[in-house]
Amino acid sequence: MAGKLESPSYAMSAMSDSLKNIKLPIGYTTLKEEYTAQPVNQDEYSLKWDGEWQITYEVFRDLGIAFAAVILIIYMLIVGWFQNFTVPLVMLAAIPLSLIGILLGHWMMGAYFTATSMIGFIALAGVMVRNSVLLIDFINIRLKEGVPLKQSIIEAGAVRTTPILLTAGAVVLGAVIILFDPVFQGLAISLMGGTITSTFLTLLVVPLLYYKMMRGKVK
Repeated sequence: MAGKLESPSYAMSAMSDSLKNIKLPIGYTTLKEEYTAQPVNQDEYSLKWDGEWQITYEVFRDLGIAFAAVILIIYMLIVGWFQNFTVPLVMLAAIPLSLIGILLGHWMMGAYFTATSMIGFIALAGVMVRNSVLLIDFINIRLKEGVPLKQSIIEAGAVRTTPILLTAGAVVLGAVIILFDPVFQGLAISLMGGTITSTFLTLLVVPLLYYKMMRGKVK
């Protein structure tokens, strides 16, 4: 696909709607469409969407599996460091927050969500979790020093905001170079939009979630 419709899924959707009105021979009422497997029943009319769509399906499927593996590995690393099974869940909350910025960025740029966009989403997972680690690690250090939970969270935001913003700025500026590349534009939009949105939301959401989780356990 090229031009206005850059993804096979959009063209397939439009053609599928047209096929619903097709007139079939007597005795046949429906045209079965297959998206991921070959037709197996020869007693009915079937259509297998293949070619570029099959490649797209396999790429996103494999990237989805890779993303799940990345999340699991990150979770295990955080559990090993903090010796806690619930704290990593708060840190991982930063990952879906980046998806908000990614979708908004594609909408504002009028771009399609492509395989490179998915790669950018996966790449951002580690960066966004790092921001959460910086905040919560500082909070835990202050808690061990006897500082109240609320004060520790406030200080974490004040002290860790600068390095978090510097990291986000570096990612955004680095992605500007490929923003107008026809192939890697989706990657750039994901890195820029996801980083900007997730960074600011992480500074608000993660401390609040951690406070809600810990307020009954510490002072």
